[in-house]
Amino acid sequence: MVTVEDVRRLATTLPRSSEHLIRDRIKFRVGSIVYVAFSRDETLMGFGFPKEERAALVAAEPAKFLLPRESDLRFNWVVARMAALDPGEMRELVIEAWRMAVPKKVYAAYIG
Repeated sequence: MVTVEDVRRLATTLPRSSEHLIRDRIKFRVGSIVYVAFSRDETLMGFGFPKEERAALVAAEPAKFLLPRESDLRFNWVVARMAALDPGEMRELVIEAWRMAVPKKVYAAYIG
């Protein structure tokens, strides 16, 4: 099982990433763009994900992933159950969400 602390250890190493506590929820942002956010009880992790791919992700693993609440469907966003994620999968999801929020040159420098 992945914890918020596991995500924090990764997110704090990503360029331009910052942690914020907003309405009792931990969120990671690049500037004003939130790329990862946790439910208040820290059992769910929302993350940036392409809209056109999220239905397939949720359909493929409904025990692990779910669509965001209706008011958030307009955003590039998906939700994962923390208990169902493994560390490698979390790492991939967080880095890809962060990649969507930073300029391409920042991501290129990070992987280079």
